[in-house]
Amino acid sequence: MLPFARRRSRVVLAIVAVAIVAGSLGMWLRSSSLVRVKDVTVSGIDGNQAADIRDALTVAALEMTTLAVDEDELRAAVEKYPVVRNLRSSIDFPHRLRIAVNAYDAVAALAPERGSLTAVAADGTLLRGTATRDLPLIGVRTVPGGARVRDDAALGAVRLLGAAPGPMRRRVMRVFRARRGLAATVHEGPKLYFGGDRRLRAKWSAAAQVLAHDSSRGASYVDVRIPERPVAGGFQPRPDTSSTSTLG
Repeated sequence: MLPFARRRSRVVLAIVAVAIVAGSLGMWLRSSSLVRVKDVTVSGIDGNQAADIRDALTVAALEMTTLAVDEDELRAAVEKYPVVRNLRSSIDFPHRLRIAVNAYDAVAALAPERGSLTAVAADGTLLRGTATRDLPLIGVRTVPGGARVRDDAALGAVRLLGAAPGPMRRRVMRVFRARRGLAATVHEGPKLYFGGDRRLRAKWSAAAQVLAHDSSRGASYVDVRIPERPVAGGFQPRPDTSSTSTLG
């Protein structure tokens, strides 16, 4: 029994020694130049801040190895760019790191009584530094000092634009509060009255159908507060034509 016990002890010691060596080798390899990141590819971001974001991520990534990628450190490198929602990385061993950026889309620009425009995402996240050209405008007294829109009225307007299909949103010039609730002006089109901020997708769908209908031509407004019964009205007087038509 004694020789067997000795042999078993030797086997255990040998396994422990191999594990220690392997662990040391693994730790060495994780930080070795053999797997140092040398090639960085960044995707998923465009716009006026894209180049700076790519540069910041590349600088941070080149300090890593493909066996020790720290996504928290990558996020910290672009923390000052609110347009970056999140990111994920993947490696192409031994030297390439791919970084996919999940970026916010700007749906509107807050237009304060004084000061410059500030882009905003559909959930109310302020995208400071993001280009505001051609974005629909939302009038506010001041731009919030934090990271998000908190004012209920402004947030309702932001949600309205966030719910709009892309082609329709690109036609919107401004969203505002009217007697009928939320309203929008569109390029070369009538005012759109949405009322409250519920069932917004259904209301946008109704508005699109009305605007595509021949009988809505010449209307000065389209009321979709009840999306099942959208109304186009405010026509100039025409022979044999009523001033208001109901669609749907």
